[in-house]
Amino acid sequence: MTIVAVHKVSGAHTTAALAIGTIALLVIGLQPILLGELVDAHRASLEGVGLVAMAEIVALGLGVLIGDACLPLSRLRLVTIVGALLVAAFDAVTLRANGDVQLAAVRAAAGLCEGLLLWIATGVIVRSSKPDRVAGIFFVVQTIAQATVGLIFANSVIPRFGWQGAFAVLAVVSSFACVLTAWQPDRLNALQTPSLSGFRWSTYTVAPVTVIFLQLAALGSLWAYVDPLGRAAGFDAKAVQSLIAGVLATQVLGGSIGSALVRILPTVPTLMAGSLTLGAAAVGVHHAMAAQATLEFALLCAVFGFTWLFLMPFQMALAFRCDPSGRVASLSPAMQVFGIAFGPLVGSFVIHGDDASCIPAVSVSFAATAVVVLLVSVRRSSQSRTNGHVSNSGVK
Repeated sequence: MTIVAVHKVSGAHTTAALAIGTIALLVIGLQPILLGELVDAHRASLEGVGLVAMAEIVALGLGVLIGDACLPLSRLRLVTIVGALLVAAFDAVTLRANGDVQLAAVRAAAGLCEGLLLWIATGVIVRSSKPDRVAGIFFVVQTIAQATVGLIFANSVIPRFGWQGAFAVLAVVSSFACVLTAWQPDRLNALQTPSLSGFRWSTYTVAPVTVIFLQLAALGSLWAYVDPLGRAAGFDAKAVQSLIAGVLATQVLGGSIGSALVRILPTVPTLMAGSLTLGAAAVGVHHAMAAQATLEFALLCAVFGFTWLFLMPFQMALAFRCDPSGRVASLSPAMQVFGIAFGPLVGSFVIHGDDASCIPAVSVSFAATAVVVLLVSVRRSSQSRTNGHVSNSGVK
């Protein structure tokens, strides 16, 4: 049987992909709320929060890589249905899990299936006519969903039904992805092979994924511990949860502005400025927490959230600049989730007891390293260009 590949994705295909990807990533924005509630319920320890967060997000990244390497592009709808139902099932199993190890195992299984859904969404995005802008829209849409659900959880679901109600809602939302397959392409064309596109791994093509990883590690390390950091700064539980939802709202603004400016502002300088902003915000969070300055803490979290999504369209633009075929861009979501997972993992190693005050320093370290990588990449690119060895795919 001859399979006719989809060479162009329609608006309906893109809309369905954005919705499916939003469902896949919903839990990332809600992790601070959910993990904080699990700690309060003595289902997880503060030291284990990083482990649980890391397990799900790393598995999510692995799910993207597994989909890219193993799953057929001719069975997208079937993969979506199976993946969505498995995510819903593991959300339900979470209600029975107890302890850091059990929760990490169950959430890792959920993350693997969420990664398959994200792989499907990414496959459509990188094949769209303007993938950098569509990616920016994707980040905005997913954050609007995270902020909305976060507010509902903080003000309605959790006060009435506890953390169990939150995971039950997630199970229902995850299963909704099955309905979206009606507007989804059943198959996609393969991206150009490396031999046809001229792509090869080098310092130039590694730089984008490295910067993405480091920037998201800086973000993820602080984001996973916003709940205990906020409480140490003087917020109560409900106020922290509302703050988290508010930060998600600032992410929407950042993503919208980033999507509008991604083809206007220079890519590398913007990413460098963003890394410096993340580091400065993390330093400020540490001082605000020590001074019990709740307003300053909230404003710095807002800056942090704004910068998070503002940078993502530029990350995708850098990936396409170094590899127009989209091979590197297709790996960008995996690097993002790996970074978000690695940050909390490092944080879990440096936390002592219930004291999370060292977490901002972890975030600063990752942000500073991202600046160094960008500087080295620009310098090597300039040197190679002077020597006449840089192709059109170099970092600019």
